[in-house]
Amino acid sequence: MRKLALALALFSGFGLGASEKGNSEDMKLLEMAKQYFKPLPKVAENPVTPREVKLGKMLYYDPRLSKSGLISCNTCHNLARYGVDNLPTSIGHRWAIGPRNAPTVYNAAIHIAQFWDGRAKDVEEQALGPIVNPIEMANTEENVVKTLKSIPEYVELFKKAFPNEKDPVKYVNIGKAIGAFERTLMTPSGFDEFLKGNTDALTEQEKRGLKTFIEVGCAGCHNGAGVGGHMFAKFGAITEYWKATYPYVLKEKPTIKVDFGRFGVTKNEADIFVFKVPSLRNIEHTYPYFHDGSVWSLEDAVRIMAKTQLGKELTDQQVKDIVAFLKALTGEIPKHALEVPELPPSRENTPKPQF
Repeated sequence: MRKLALALALFSGFGLGASEKGNSEDMKLLEMAKQYFKPLPKVAENPVTPREVKLGKMLYYDPRLSKSGLISCNTCHNLARYGVDNLPTSIGHRWAIGPRNAPTVYNAAIHIAQFWDGRAKDVEEQALGPIVNPIEMANTEENVVKTLKSIPEYVELFKKAFPNEKDPVKYVNIGKAIGAFERTLMTPSGFDEFLKGNTDALTEQEKRGLKTFIEVGCAGCHNGAGVGGHMFAKFGAITEYWKATYPYVLKEKPTIKVDFGRFGVTKNEADIFVFKVPSLRNIEHTYPYFHDGSVWSLEDAVRIMAKTQLGKELTDQQVKDIVAFLKALTGEIPKHALEVPELPPSRENTPKPQF
């Protein structure tokens, strides 16, 4: 009987009509999505050379850029863990605890600026900040350059990466090299295939989540190729963010340390509680969430954002669908990022680690 019913449906055109309706809805959703999003580029803008990338990758993994010789870029932005350390805030020199959650380095090069407060204009500038930050890598520009110049292999790599410079081993070029490597750290996902026209790249629930994500207003801030990262916004547009985040992690009222965000950079009162909108690429793996790393559940994070930014209480089904879409943003880590480089040995005149 089931076969007969199916045959009659197909013969009458009912099955074809349902298929066409589904395709029509998918195409409408695709057109809607294209108004807010676009696929990731293969490499972020700002042309890079293979020699710069090779050097930058080695520097990214080298803990000798830190004063202790223990902390590398990869310590807090672990490329095997989707570019984060999965800590609320990172641990730096002599167990110092940083004030903000370490954002992922994947796809970061396409953002409007770097750091939660946007104080660095690009990844090249950002890479230089933690090296000399006293609670992160705690080194000095002079000591880093001295370290690299004491290692002949590094001197040669700098010459190849910056062939037009007489003395290429200098601090600014460390940032240029690391930035060149980071510009190759793109993680395209099924969502990119969907945006390119393959409407079968997302499941039905993921499509519902995408539609809900747009319709409730999330895409107003989380848009572009990064699904975020392209603008600044006040965290707590409707209600104070800490009133929404802390009840999720502590039953008793905690001592609240309020972060004034971008105001610390601009001193403009309009920037109080303003932060860079984070990218939602790979968000499934980059917990805990928000600038303070206060929330570990993606479902909770979705509810909090709807409440604090949009003044909306989402249903359980809406949350499930949006989370399904967000998980569809998990991309493939590029193979070259996980191939750990062999680092050249220190020499007798290489500065010793300091604790």
